[in-house]
Amino acid sequence: MRVLIDSNVLISAARSDAGKPYAAFLKATLPPNQAFVCEQNLDEMRRIFNRKFPDRIPAMERFLALAIPAIEIISVPERSIDDEQKIPDIDDRPLLRAAVAAEVDVILTGDGDFLNSGLEYPLPMRPAEFLEME
Repeated sequence: MRVLIDSNVLISAARSDAGKPYAAFLKATLPPNQAFVCEQNLDEMRRIFNRKFPDRIPAMERFLALAIPAIEIISVPERSIDDEQKIPDIDDRPLLRAAVAAEVDVILTGDGDFLNSGLEYPLPMRPAEFLEME
């Protein structure tokens, strides 16, 4: 399964290896799954750590150093006409474009805009839901 990992899951996984976001992150990076992040996710992750968790930046960088080899980093394609109809939050639209372009099956996220969007493909899933999948 092709899984795009949203920045909120990355942030939670980087902050603690004890929760469901970390376990879902691991599952997404191990075969038969293939994990993806877009450049925007990594930028957002670094901005949030700089603003909210500056004392944890070294831990975040260690996490990324170990995670990046297991994840394919994808770019965000140009804007598409139907972006607004799928996801109302303008900040989330690039992630959806990246997910569609990479032909991912699942967006692993805790973002309510994705989870409540009604999207069927790629399917937004919480970490707990992803962990329950066979």
